[in-house]
Amino acid sequence: MFKHFLRIASRNLLKRKFYSFINITGLAIGMACCLLIALYIKHELSFDRYHANHERIYRVLQTYRSVEKGQKPITPAPQDYQVWGCAPVGPALQADFPEVETVAQMMSPLSLLLQTGDKRIQQDNLICADSTVFKVFSWKLLQGDARTALTAPYSIVLTEETAHKLFGNVNPVGQTLHANNSENLMVTGVVQNVPSNSQVTFNGLISMATARKWQAFAFPSWGYVDFYTYVLLKKNARIEPVQAGAAAFLKRRNPEDPGYTIAFEPLNDAYLHSKAQRQPGPVGSMLNIYLFLCIGVIILLIACVNFMNLSTARSLERAKEVGVRKVLGVTPAALRRQFLLESFIIALVAGVAAMAFTKLALPLVSRLSGKAFAPDSLFGGQFAWWVAALIVVTGLLAGTYPAWFLSRFRPVAVLKGTVRPSRGSMSLRKALVVFQFTLSVTLIAGTIIVYAELRYLNNHDLGFKKDQMLVINFEGDRQVSQNIDAIKHAIANQPGVGSVAASRAVPGEFLPNAGTNIETANGAMINKDPLIYEIDFDFIPTLQIPMAAGRNYSRAFTTDSTQSLLINEATARLYGYRNPADAVGKKFAQWGRQGIIIGVVKDFHFRSLHTKVEPLALRYGMPPDLNRIIVSVKGNKVAATLAAIEKTWKAVAPQRPFLYYFLDEQFNQQYQSEQHFGYLFSLFSFLAIFIACLGLFGLATFTAQQRTKEIGIRKVLGASVANIVVLIAQDFMRLVVIAIVIAVPLCVLVMSRWLNDFAYRVSISPGIFVATAAIALFIALTAISWQSVKAALANPVKAIKNE
Repeated sequence: MFKHFLRIASRNLLKRKFYSFINITGLAIGMACCLLIALYIKHELSFDRYHANHERIYRVLQTYRSVEKGQKPITPAPQDYQVWGCAPVGPALQADFPEVETVAQMMSPLSLLLQTGDKRIQQDNLICADSTVFKVFSWKLLQGDARTALTAPYSIVLTEETAHKLFGNVNPVGQTLHANNSENLMVTGVVQNVPSNSQVTFNGLISMATARKWQAFAFPSWGYVDFYTYVLLKKNARIEPVQAGAAAFLKRRNPEDPGYTIAFEPLNDAYLHSKAQRQPGPVGSMLNIYLFLCIGVIILLIACVNFMNLSTARSLERAKEVGVRKVLGVTPAALRRQFLLESFIIALVAGVAAMAFTKLALPLVSRLSGKAFAPDSLFGGQFAWWVAALIVVTGLLAGTYPAWFLSRFRPVAVLKGTVRPSRGSMSLRKALVVFQFTLSVTLIAGTIIVYAELRYLNNHDLGFKKDQMLVINFEGDRQVSQNIDAIKHAIANQPGVGSVAASRAVPGEFLPNAGTNIETANGAMINKDPLIYEIDFDFIPTLQIPMAAGRNYSRAFTTDSTQSLLINEATARLYGYRNPADAVGKKFAQWGRQGIIIGVVKDFHFRSLHTKVEPLALRYGMPPDLNRIIVSVKGNKVAATLAAIEKTWKAVAPQRPFLYYFLDEQFNQQYQSEQHFGYLFSLFSFLAIFIACLGLFGLATFTAQQRTKEIGIRKVLGASVANIVVLIAQDFMRLVVIAIVIAVPLCVLVMSRWLNDFAYRVSISPGIFVATAAIALFIALTAISWQSVKAALANPVKAIKNE
């Protein structure tokens, strides 16, 4: 019986090649999209799960807030915490809580000039780390001893990639690296490259004992912030007792700072669920995962709807077959099994094609998403189960209703030729077309909104000049720092250079907080923790940051470099000054420096538009504290100016490579995840719309074939080609219009949620939906018109004769 069903199913598929092709193509693309989205979601959910002890690892979140004497501390909100914190908390936790097995701490990434022999590279993302990192995390040491590799001062463990860049195929262990033209580091190990699904990444690990030599003052200080602390609990230990004892622990260990609090966050939540600030690496978005999951389901549903629509539309073609089989004694249940088998055969063929599409599309999706998907992930047992499950689900979704519908024909009516399409079946087909295009229009509008927001982020006025701003990264090189004024002067004399400044960081880069006391209106000195830039005299005019009150640092005032401070408007408000001018002349104390506030700059966006402008202090930076030179390039001869600056740099700083970037490009990298999201969203939206149009094309073709005689008669009676096209297209276009009306509120609901992640965002205006409607109608009309025009141009005599 099965062989008989299989033979009939195969014969029917081959007999109707055009419709089989549409069904298989639509289902294959839909299934491939589902598989690609599943790989993306799996990758996002797998972050940090490769660590053997990931369920026992917790991060220490810390918050620093000012609390006046006698004031009761307010419980911090999740977003008030930051992952970045102090050094003493780690050893103290291990000493005071028996639940803690070990603690591992890491510092902020460094960029060092590394030299071995004649080879010299500026290597970024080097992290000072405790020797216990190999016990807490599952980073595999390929060479060296995990117990001792990071114990001695001036030792470094390189990743495979970094080791190969520096030493080629030579064993690097035991080799010496000259760092920043001043220190020697001994290579004590080689660690496997960090997996792509890791929040913490690095190109090398430097022993924490080295950091103690470089910054001994930081380790006993509860107020110095530059450490990430991870706790590994003992087996079967729970974090709740540790969290419950945290308040008493801090009173005992750090009684002088009641505003300092800690919390613990599971490593498993770090990438997708954390709301803490100052993350050590990228963070994902559960909302994006839900959106892509919905898109995957939508695409598969659209493909299945195509199958159902075409199957039920062509039901009259198979009505006689059903009638004859019923007369011969075949039961409705057996007929349903036969039609379901046809669906599963189509789903199986589509599944095989989907695997091929997935393999071909994987490099493209990896590039668009910014994720490294391993090709071997397509050939694992889990992936095979996904494909099998997808084939079964698709076969059932696409085939159940057509099988039930086709098996209901009454044999007497069929054999008499009195069967006509029922009003119910036609209404269902129309509803399914509306459903398809509602989802498709929602995706079109969503794509427009995503790109409107990205364009807004890239073009929004940031409050400073970012275009044609060249940033030279000299990473605190002592020789450059000692001659910073002479180097700036030499660069400023080059043709095409407008002005030159120096700073510790530039907009878009990581910057620390600074405990700052500022006098309030009632004369009290209040301590807060604004962010801080260290800048020189030329920073404000070079970046064209306007003053809201007061003045900029000036060489004409000798005390400006030691007894003055600039703040932004947000900082003035933080200390109670609504009018920026009222803050000018007030006393301050910050990092051992005291004096008065000489000016307030207008708020400018020194971080991404995800957040509102935060309080910022702009402190005058002494030469040893600076590591960036900012060059304003004027005119359109950027390449020539860049060549002149490079030549000058090699003359004034031959020991340091000429490393540079443009400020606008660096700043916009903060929106990289949104760019990747936009690329993927657009790709899958296009495919969903393509599948929907494929079904619409099939339905238009079938409609034209069914109305061949009517079209012929209308042409004989004088109907023009345009009249015939409108006749066939109008019903479909009416359904698309209904879909547009339904899609508008749905899109507003979903995309408003996505836009809420941005402090500065576009409004969802009616113009977006006018554009969406125009695109949707154009696409639908394009899908229908070819077959409509073909039917309209056919010879009416031949059509009537054939009928």
